[in-house]
Amino acid sequence: MASEPQGGLTEYITHHLQHFKPVRMSPGGFWSVHIDSLTVSLALGVLFCFWFWSKARKATSGVPGKGQAFVEIVLEFVDGQVKDVFHGDRRFLGPLALTVFVWVFLMNAMDLLPVDLLPWITTKFGIGHFRSVPTADLNLTFAMSITVFLLVIFYSFKAKGFGGYTHELFTAPFGKHPALWIPNFLLNIVELLSKPVSLSMRLFGNMYAGELVFMLIAGLFSAGSWWLYGMGVVGYTIWGIFHILIISIQAFIFMVLTIVYISMAHDHH
Repeated sequence: MASEPQGGLTEYITHHLQHFKPVRMSPGGFWSVHIDSLTVSLALGVLFCFWFWSKARKATSGVPGKGQAFVEIVLEFVDGQVKDVFHGDRRFLGPLALTVFVWVFLMNAMDLLPVDLLPWITTKFGIGHFRSVPTADLNLTFAMSITVFLLVIFYSFKAKGFGGYTHELFTAPFGKHPALWIPNFLLNIVELLSKPVSLSMRLFGNMYAGELVFMLIAGLFSAGSWWLYGMGVVGYTIWGIFHILIISIQAFIFMVLTIVYISMAHDHH
């Protein structure tokens, strides 16, 4: 499962934590495009859309097949979560919640693949570094959370108008007195900015930690000892089963918080 470099476990992990980023967007290389995260996330997004589209196209009103039944269960589950939190028009928020849940789950599930599988395949094409878990990339989780943040801003202005939302920023939660305008505004800005930060860091932190654990376990396979190899097999199996729960919970939390934040944008203080 693991092909540990000569430098040992530390070099093995360091090697696997590097992204495929051939495009440098500044002379200093501070900003870079992570091709691996973009490629895997885009491929999973297309797979998700094609999968649900094909099931919807073949859907029947009679006894559903296993595939249709599974899709209906997912749809009903997500729609139930949206109904419990948001009481307005769900024509946009329902599909958004479904997309967020399934897409994040699929990206998280890439962590269940053997650590060296995709890097081994990409090496055949001359790509030395390739990380297969997009949600273990802070760039991608921040991009997703910033998208949610922009939707929150959009729906805040849509629901309350420019004047109403601006008035709320300066008068809630302490009151309308002019002396409280600045404290109100600063508190609201901190609350607003904390949403994308917490949303992205929570998903990234959990998936990054899970990826590291898999790498540590994978290092046991090349330790040269049969009992360490056996420990690696047991550890990989146990952590993999437990990690299924983690990737599901993280997808659920990201979806629910997205719904809650957009729902809060419609509320008036």
